[in-house]
Amino acid sequence: MLGNWIKTFVLMAAITALFGVVGAALGGQAGMLLALLFAAAMNVYAYWFSDKAVLKMYGAQEVSAENNYGDGQFTKYYHMVKELAENAQLPMPKVYVMNETQPNAFATGRNPEHAAVAATVGIMRALSERELRGVMAHELAHIKHRDTLISTISATVAGAISSLAQFGMFFGGARGGDGERSGSPIVSMLMMFLAPMAASLIQMAISRSREFEADRGGAEISKDPQALASALEKIHNYAHQITNQTAEAHPETGQMMIINPLSGVSFDSLFSTHPKTEERVAKLRAMANHF
Repeated sequence: MLGNWIKTFVLMAAITALFGVVGAALGGQAGMLLALLFAAAMNVYAYWFSDKAVLKMYGAQEVSAENNYGDGQFTKYYHMVKELAENAQLPMPKVYVMNETQPNAFATGRNPEHAAVAATVGIMRALSERELRGVMAHELAHIKHRDTLISTISATVAGAISSLAQFGMFFGGARGGDGERSGSPIVSMLMMFLAPMAASLIQMAISRSREFEADRGGAEISKDPQALASALEKIHNYAHQITNQTAEAHPETGQMMIINPLSGVSFDSLFSTHPKTEERVAKLRAMANHF
């Protein structure tokens, strides 16, 4: 647990330091401040309203204890989340179902008091009740660890770096007090193109580290790491076979899911927002001896 938090802290420090370097190289003090304020404003809005936007994007429907669709399947799902939330000592989140055939799930919300979990119809069909329980425990762990806040901060800084690179490209790089361009133009051009890529890589690394931590937390909440391990293997296999049209149209939402929902990408690459499924499964099965 401590190792993953240290890794997250180091990555957050790295992306912040990268922002400072890019700001000094391209935009100067004024440009750096302008880009940060612009990106922060966009992400503050996203922090407060992105949960509603993404749920609407996926056509998610809220369910409650009274829903009896699918032979009571949604009612069982609701009570499962309620039991796990009590185990995790969390407020009861809102519970949603997405009409997607690809098995997947995500959590959203700015804090545990304003949170929601969503699962696809496909995941309810593909997994056993025990495996689904492990998945929803994983999503509740994201809420408990406030991963939405961490991802928002990293997105703010990454967005600021991209804005700053565009600012430098538009204005021709940083300029000195006499109005002349300062520094090497080749270095400036490389910074403009490579800095946003580096920021994205760091942001993805932060996302991967939080997935490992949510796996661990989910195993503790459900007290069944083997179930989550089995669920991850099944979802991984299905995700390669079944296209999630909404995720394909909005790839930025892919990092929210328990398994990368996008087709046509390497799930194991440096550019993935999720760790290798094999690594996650191995860690979970190693935990099983402690339960």
